[in-house]
Amino acid sequence: MDQVDRIEELGEAECLRLLSTVPIGRVVYTEHALLRVVPVPFRVERDGRLVLVLLPGSPVLRLLDGMVCAFQVDRLDEGSRSGWSVVAHGTAEVVRDPADLAELLRTGPHSWIPERAPVFVRLSTELFTGRRLRPLGDPPPHGQVTGE
Repeated sequence: MDQVDRIEELGEAECLRLLSTVPIGRVVYTEHALLRVVPVPFRVERDGRLVLVLLPGSPVLRLLDGMVCAFQVDRLDEGSRSGWSVVAHGTAEVVRDPADLAELLRTGPHSWIPERAPVFVRLSTELFTGRRLRPLGDPPPHGQVTGE
């Protein structure tokens, strides 16, 4: 099997499904023209938007609010040299509506630092990209076009 044949481009539905299987991802944004990457808890909402949990007073909040950013998750298996990666792109907005805040405080996602009240950021996803690297020897899915 050609190495390129192991790479599968993922559609939006599969990207959303995979996003919902992990609790932590990485928000990617710019600060002083440099890329910054911060791991944060999150969840996928029914409409495909993402809700990120940040700590109050975090400089990330000021830089994200109203800005375009990316959000990346992955799951990799070193043993089989396989896995997947998904990137969602969109605009981030700090959740300020009291009813939305109350619902998010009740239902999560939850901060890994529970002694501080979380701040929620909603990412309106506009573009998904994803790739899966199949283990060596796995045939491509039926009808799947492979390669880059």
